[in-house]
Amino acid sequence: MYVSHLTLHQFRSHAALEVALEPGVTAFLGPNGQGKTNIVEAVDYLARLSSHRVASDAPLVAQGAEQALVRAAVVKDGRTAVLEVEINPGRANRARVNRSPLPRARDIVGLLRTVLFSPEDLSLVKGDPSERRRFLDDLLVLRTPRLAGVRADFDRVLKQRNALLKQAGAERRGRSSRPDEHFESTLAVWDEQLVRLGSEITAARAALVDDLLHPLAEAYATVAKESGRNEATVTHQPSVVAEDPHDRESLAQAYATQLAERRREEVQRGLTLVGPHRDELALAVGTMPVKGYASHGETWSYALALRLASYSLLREEGDDPILVLDDVFAELDTDRRTRLAEIAAGAEQVLVTAAVEDDVPQALAGARVHVRREG
Repeated sequence: MYVSHLTLHQFRSHAALEVALEPGVTAFLGPNGQGKTNIVEAVDYLARLSSHRVASDAPLVAQGAEQALVRAAVVKDGRTAVLEVEINPGRANRARVNRSPLPRARDIVGLLRTVLFSPEDLSLVKGDPSERRRFLDDLLVLRTPRLAGVRADFDRVLKQRNALLKQAGAERRGRSSRPDEHFESTLAVWDEQLVRLGSEITAARAALVDDLLHPLAEAYATVAKESGRNEATVTHQPSVVAEDPHDRESLAQAYATQLAERRREEVQRGLTLVGPHRDELALAVGTMPVKGYASHGETWSYALALRLASYSLLREEGDDPILVLDDVFAELDTDRRTRLAEIAAGAEQVLVTAAVEDDVPQALAGARVHVRREG
């Protein structure tokens, strides 16, 4: 799988851009602020409908424009499909395949698969649990696109349930009151959906973490010169403790029980305290947690290993995902740079950004595109 042509309209700094691409390596070169990262960000966005740099779509649209467009010709097994997303901040995005509209924009997720490395990846190790949950869920959706809908539905239910809890808490604060029937019946509806969707997400995460264990250990041993005999491990820590964390029925029963147990606390705080939005992913090397104990170099090695493990899983299950290496080589020492380049060189398509050509390792010889900011 590879992108043969990319078109951008009003995406970030690019009012209009056309780029022809080939399999193999393409490096986008230019000083900071010229828009090279915007190009690879657009490719990754088309795969996941999410940016690795910002949490919302609004910054992706050029200043003064109402919408942005990303279109790519994607070649798979000798056949070309044109994927297109129209980004409409504040309104529903629209997606098309070969000019035909899709019912929902999220239906395009998974048709193009990418694995992106960037300096922001350090947050996978050093950042909040939300960063690690996002990593898991993005990979889940690329493997099983149907889960994009499950995740979107869960987020909607969680938002509605939190609003109900907050309203109930505000009404009862400062006075003693028995729950009214309307509140109880409405909350029961949201509880049922939260349990159903949450148990599916948690079970899928548990299975994914199991699948990540071996490729993660292999990847860390490859990129980390400090690894020695210490093996990288990852452990899923769900907010709900069930007899079988891989079984949706077992999880659903545990969810329902713990929601009931924490009902009073949830109303007082106006928050849903049980569910996959409160899961954690524990990262360790040997017996030591990475966060708070690893050196800067070890942290980089672990972040790279997570991405390489993702790449290995996706590659085993189908076509090579497109590897996107966004300004990472300047951040790595010589050994890590060499190891990453050797692995990346075997991918069907690699998109690299760098300030200068010397930052791109020799193992990644290929096309070079010099990027200059428009205007």
